[in-house]
This record gives sequence, C-alpha cells and structure tokens, in this order.
Amino acid sequence: MITTYHTPKHLNPIHSITCNSLWFGLKLYLFKENLVCATHDFCEKRDLILLQCTAWVVQGIQLILFDPRKEKRLAYVLSDADDTKHCAGINCLKVLKSTVSNGCDYLFTGSRDGTLKRWALSEDSASCSATYESHVDWVNDVVLAGDSTLVSCSSDTTLKTWNCLSDGTCTKTLHQHSDYVTCLAAAEKNSNIVASGGLGGEVFIWDMEAALTPVSKSGEAMEEDCLNGVNGSTNSLPMTSLRTISSSNSISVHTTQGYVPVGAKGHKESVYALAMNDSGTRLVSGGTEKVVRVWDPRTGSKAMKLRGHTDNIRALLLDSTGRYCLSGSSDSMIRLWDLGMQRCLHSYAVHTDSVWALASTPTFSHVYSGGRDLSLYLTDLATRESLLLCTKEHPISQLALHDDSIWVATTDSSVDRWPAEAHNPSKGSIPVPVYKEPTLTIPGTSALVQHEILNNRRHVLTKDTAGSVKLWEITRGIVIEDYGKVSFEEKKEQLFEMVSIPTWFTVDTRLGSLSVHLDTPQCFSAEMYSADLNIVGKAEDDKVNLAHETLKGLLAHWLAKRRQRLGSQASANGDALSGKDIAPRSLAHSRVEVDGGAENDSMVYPPFKFSTVSPPSVVTEGYQGGPWRKKITDLDGSEDEKDFPWWCLDCVLNNRLPPKENSKCSFYLHPCEGSAFQILTQGKLSAPRILRIHKVVNYVAEKMVLDKPLDNVNTDGTFAPGLGGHVQHSVVGDGSFRSGAKPWQKLKPSIEILCNNQVLSPDMSLATFFRAGWLGACGDRKSCACVRYWGIH
Repeated sequence: MITTYHTPKHLNPIHSITCNSLWFGLKLYLFKENLVCATHDFCEKRDLILLQCTAWVVQGIQLILFDPRKEKRLAYVLSDADDTKHCAGINCLKVLKSTVSNGCDYLFTGSRDGTLKRWALSEDSASCSATYESHVDWVNDVVLAGDSTLVSCSSDTTLKTWNCLSDGTCTKTLHQHSDYVTCLAAAEKNSNIVASGGLGGEVFIWDMEAALTPVSKSGEAMEEDCLNGVNGSTNSLPMTSLRTISSSNSISVHTTQGYVPVGAKGHKESVYALAMNDSGTRLVSGGTEKVVRVWDPRTGSKAMKLRGHTDNIRALLLDSTGRYCLSGSSDSMIRLWDLGMQRCLHSYAVHTDSVWALASTPTFSHVYSGGRDLSLYLTDLATRESLLLCTKEHPISQLALHDDSIWVATTDSSVDRWPAEAHNPSKGSIPVPVYKEPTLTIPGTSALVQHEILNNRRHVLTKDTAGSVKLWEITRGIVIEDYGKVSFEEKKEQLFEMVSIPTWFTVDTRLGSLSVHLDTPQCFSAEMYSADLNIVGKAEDDKVNLAHETLKGLLAHWLAKRRQRLGSQASANGDALSGKDIAPRSLAHSRVEVDGGAENDSMVYPPFKFSTVSPPSVVTEGYQGGPWRKKITDLDGSEDEKDFPWWCLDCVLNNRLPPKENSKCSFYLHPCEGSAFQILTQGKLSAPRILRIHKVVNYVAEKMVLDKPLDNVNTDGTFAPGLGGHVQHSVVGDGSFRSGAKPWQKLKPSIEILCNNQVLSPDMSLATFFRAGWLGACGDRKSCACVRYWGIH
C-alpha cells in the first residue's frame, strides 16, 4: 500500500539511497524496519510517499514498489443484450447438487465475458438466478469449496470467492499470482483445500478457511501504527494522492490479505491443468513442460514427475483415491497413469486434435473427452473402445457430468446438455455421432469480434459473430442504429466524416462486448461545443469536455448515493453539508478547475446519460485491493474512495481536470486573388482548434466586409473569447442585424473561405482543416452568385 503524506518536520531518515537506474529521480529513505519513504519528481518537495514494505535490503535494493509514472485506468463495458445470457465463450462449468429432496440443482458457468452465472436446473429448462460480476478479465475456472463457497480464477491474476447461493456479491479477492490464473482444483471431502495454477509457472495451495478469515487490523490502522512509530504522535497526517501501479519491471505490491498460501515450486513454465483427489492428499499439475507433476498439497513438496506426452497438457483428472490419473494433451492423446507404479498404463488415440476437457464417471471406469476437433467421446478405460456421442460447431472447452446427462461448454456463448450414455461401445463401431441434438440448450448472445472508432470520437461501429453490424454511442452506452447483416467495410465508408477530434479513449472487444478505456490525461483532450451536442439550455458555444461529462454520467448513481450517505451522516452528527463535494484528501497534483459552480457539478447532460435498462459496468482498480467490476446501478455509495483512481474522483468530486496542452492553432487570412480588399492583418491569427469555419466567416464579415468595429479582437491578432463564442446578430439583406439568426447562413453577399482553391465547409473545424493536409472539403454552395472574398493559407 502506498500513501503520500506531508513530511513531518522532525522526520530524520537513518539511511537514504537514490535509484537512478529504475526510476530516475526516485530517492528512498529508511526510517525504521519495514518503513520506507520516497520522493519523486511528481511530488512536491514537502511530500513523501509512505510505502509499507516487507523487505528492505540496502545492497540490492529489494523493495516492493510501484512505478509512479503510470496511473490507474478506468474502463466501462457496454451491453445491449439480455444480461441473463453470456456474450462470449464458456471456459468452465460446475454442478451443485441439492442436498435436500426435491431441491433445485444448480449449474455454474464462467465465461470469457468476465462473469459467472448460476442456472437453476429442471428437467426441461434452465433459468439464470444470479450473475457474479467482479472479475475484469476472462473467468478461466471455477470450483466449489464445501457447500456454500464458490471459488473462481481469472486472467486478471486474482481468485475471488462468492457465496454460491447469494445474489452475486464477491466476498473476497485473493492476490498471489503474477500472471493469468488458468486453473483450479478442490478436494471434495476436504472443503478447505483449493489449488490454483497460472501462466507464471506458479501453483499455490490455499486453506480457504484461513484465507477467508477477516484480517484483524486494517491497512489504514497499520499505516497509522507505522506513522506513530515514526513521529511518536497519534495525530494522523493529512494525505495527498494515492498511487499504486504495477511496473513493467515486475515490481508489484499486494494488499495484505492476512494469509499466504503454500507454494508448490517446481514449474518453470505455464500451468494449464490441475486435479486433486477427494481427501486433498494428492495434487497433479500439467502445462507447457509436457510432464505431469505430482505434489503433496499439505506441504507443497514434489512427489514425482511423469513423462510421455509430446505437447502441452491441457486437462487432468484424479480418481477419488489419488492413485490413477488421466491426462489430455495437445498431442491429441489421453493417457492413464498409475501414480503408485509411476508409469503410464494406457494411451487412448481418440481425438484428431488437442484434448481440452475430461470428465469421468464416478467409478473412474469411463472418461468423457472433448477438444479442438469439435467432438465429444465416451471411452471405456478397460477395453479402450470409444463412442462418438456428438459433434459441435465450436471447440469443446469444458465438461460437467450431471446424473445421466453431461453439460458441454464450447468457445461459443451457449451451453448444451447431452445424454451421457454409459454402456460399453461396440468394438469396431463407425464413429458416427449417437446424438444429433442436445436435450437442452442454455443460449447465449453473439460476441463482438470487430470494431472501428469513427472520426467523431463518439460513435463506434461493431460487428458480432452473427454478422450483425451496429452503431454505438459510447457517451451514452447505447446502440443508436442496428444495420443488420451488412458489409462492415462498406458501412464504415458510408459513415466517414471529414472531422478531426482528438483520440480520448480506446476500445476493445476481448470480453465479447464493447469495453471503453479511459486513461489520464489523454482522455481529457477532446472538447466539443454544446451546440454540436444539441445540449438544450446551455450556451451553444460553451465547450464540453467529453471525458469529464462521460465520467459524471457513469458515476451519477454513485454520486447520488454518496450524497445521501453523507447527508445522513451529517444529520446524525448535527453537521451541515456544503453544496459541493470535497474529497477527503487534498490532491497535490497540478489540476485545472473547469467552469461551473457547485450547483452544476452533478448535472448530467442528455448526451451523457447512460441506460439504466442495460447499464454498463465500471471496471477499474483503486489504490488498495485489486481490480473490480460493477454495474453502475449497483454502486450504492458505500464503495471506498480508494477503490477508484484518484484522477477520476478529482474530476467528478472536485470538478478538476489536468492542465491542457495548447489547444489553439495559428493561420493567416488573405483576400482572394483579384479581390479589391486589403489584407486583413499582417500578423497571424490564432483560435481554438474546435472553432468552426463559419466563425472565421463571421470574423471576416465583421472586420472587413461589413466594416463593423470589433471590440473583442486582441491587438496581436488572436481570436478573443467573444468572437469564438455565441454570435448574437447576423446580417440580413438590407445590412441590418436580426437577433438570434446564424451569420454564416444569412450573410449577403456570401463569404467563402478557401484553401488551395477549394472551398471549406462552414461546419468544418480548424482541427479538421489542419488534419486534412490543407486540402479542405467542399461545402454546399448556394445557387446565387458567390463572391469569394477570402482564402486561408
């Protein structure tokens, strides 16, 4: 955990060292054991960063640190589909049998869309009864620890625990892995033991009872204790910013979770598969090393290593006693191992491609297998005969037995239930699928596979696996046009606009849906006039920062609930709340307060109001704990401010944005060749990049053509705010002015701005003009004769 404090006057370090190789300008100070402070370029001289470290070694600098130059990002995931359905491939399945007669059985599914879902099962239907949403990347595996705890792992490097019969609230996030967590294994008769493996070559054995025990003292209390030890005072120091970022140098900080799992050390490469026997006394693992490793999960010690596969091991099974092991590999083989004899008993050449999933009958006499060849086989382990049960349209990723049926998950978003035939297959039978159709299908929705950000930087064109093309407005999180099955490239060309707006967000479709990512300070680079956004009741030339308003729209529900909570607390304490939210920490970073009083801080304009029917999910990571994801309508105001990036809170609570770079551009105005008019000015003019050409037209009309005095033009030739702002009058045929009309539409005679003999559209911005390489774009011309007074170069 990292917190920035004002430096106490009497704080004297006993050792200091400057790290110029890793972080230029970072100076570390040792005050007491496990207490280190650092100064860096982004801090004021009077500020220090307090780091709660687990090790300090002067020689070698073994410290747990974050790269202070990078900020946490905030993202949001959009969906217009039914929230009760998955929108990406299914990676894992788990069946929970009812412990009471006539009770309901449940199926848990984990998806590449980052969510888990619980399905209530009946003979002929399956209904979604809960969605578990907190992971921020693919859910790769799920197991049951006992009758009530669900454990999931994800590519976000975390394990999360849930009450399997709850409404979907995450009860604990466990951090230990340094890379994607790919697989889990649990002991059915020892509900406390769960093992996890991942791409970092790490295998950890968790005692879930100990892992879920609440930490006796919070991180804040630990920080306070450390501070008291330094300055001998019980007064807390005023905090400034909080920054905790993973660095590219594999240096990271994990929040203290009160428990450290047992590490099974030995893997040198990625781990893809784990299995454990019922009593939790034997664990097997496999991955890209092509060997099956056997462990004692009670101590994490290695027992043996089994060789035989020629490619990655993707699936493992252990019988209830822990003596026999089944392994499936990318070499298309299934092998049966006797761990007591430490050798392979049989090899089964059933599949024609990688084996990704295995499931056995309770007696371990038959095995179901599926994989990349789209086929589901049932194999008798004694006779080595196989039966092709069915074929799928997508590779099979996971299998789960349920009574006399088997659930089959694929890289598609749907899950199918098939009959689980257990009779011995006929010797020499032709591999023809026994079943053509599943007995039950849990449908999913089509995943997005292609996207394109349009030039207006508000719309994104997408295409899904069904070929449907849609147009999204990302500042509202909705689909504004569904074009159906049309050519994506042709539609992209049709929607092309000659407009230039800075890139202020990035998108991806990794989760099967549209994810929009905001990074500071880049996300605050785009502005538009309120008139271009059709905001009623706001001056048409007021500038609107797209990221600022989008963040306010995303967190509107959280802000409202937060105010209610603060109001209730203030009422209980007899305090009065001020009209404007004040963040509990004063951020020391250079920020610029945008226009607008406290009464407008919470106002969300229509172009930034997000749907509450299909609300987006916020995905972010704060300065303590790990990454998290939540529907914006589920944010109830109780979330700790440390769960959000500091820059996001500074924006929505304090109405402050990062200082902007120079957003103006310079140009010259000259009369067209053959014109009788004199040069407007010898110097160059400058104006905001978002200024429209029609404003330049109006400037010319007022300055020269109409000989109207200009009180709002600076002597240096710079456009003053008044000219770039709302125009109150325009010229009519007799040269008089009429209030409210638009000058670029009413000017007589008409004025055109040219570049390279091409007429520039009145709606074109200066940014578009410059980005177009001085080519300009032709605008609509009136049928009457046009007099070309001015050109731009």
